[in-house]
Amino acid sequence: MTYSIVAKCPKTGNFGIGVQSHWFASGIVCWAKAGVGAVATQAMALIDHGPLGLENMRAGESAFTSLENRLNSDETPEIRQVAMLDYEGNVAVHTGSQTIPESGHIVGDGFSCQANMMWNGSVWEGMYDDFSKSEGDLSRRLLSSLFAAQSKGGDIRGKQSSRILIVSSEPKEKPWEETIVDLRVDDHSNPLSELERLLDLHDQYASFETANLDSYEHVKIPELAFWKSIELANSGQESEARDLFNFAFDQDDCWRELLIRCSNKDLLGITKGTVEILLIDH
Repeated sequence: MTYSIVAKCPKTGNFGIGVQSHWFASGIVCWAKAGVGAVATQAMALIDHGPLGLENMRAGESAFTSLENRLNSDETPEIRQVAMLDYEGNVAVHTGSQTIPESGHIVGDGFSCQANMMWNGSVWEGMYDDFSKSEGDLSRRLLSSLFAAQSKGGDIRGKQSSRILIVSSEPKEKPWEETIVDLRVDDHSNPLSELERLLDLHDQYASFETANLDSYEHVKIPELAFWKSIELANSGQESEARDLFNFAFDQDDCWRELLIRCSNKDLLGITKGTVEILLIDH
């Protein structure tokens, strides 16, 4: 009752998975582990295949062996659809003979597209074609592939929820840093468009800490504008700092109060001098 894609980025080695379905919180389909791989477990889904499939691959099993072992332990494998992607980029997929039509899958180099209960049999092929031709950031490629599936008809029941999950190619010393993107839309009339909006926000926040002071013109989020204005003010770029602060202030005067409260205790680099620079017009 879902269409999904699992993929390994050929440039970064990161693992990603994207899904869309007319079912509440379909993100449960998505399972991925840094340094291990990714699993999509769907149709009449047995969620066990996600975490336990990853555990098998973490223990050294290939995607093929892990999938075979999982299906052998499943009392009704023919109602399942499962895709597994291992560390080496090998993909193993099972579409059960009793999944609801139209259903099927197609495997590419380091990725696979799978779908069931679709309007027609071109959905997974459309996903495959789109992903094969796309380049760049993995999250954008996954999202584009999901849009391609929808353009072919998508889920016969319509749209409700979606998710994109991306983890790093290797484990991290701090496991919570292994997740690169994890965005989900549990209930929405246009979940892919909402997912795209969230991904745009994610990218702006993710790039904020690494952006230099010359990139302030593109800040269009009030909170980011507030913090960037402080950085600019304290670096002597007073006019540019006021422009950004005024943008945030015009959205909500809470930023003026926050500025003053922080300056009273010299918090976060906000001093009385910072306030004088930013509030000169207020």
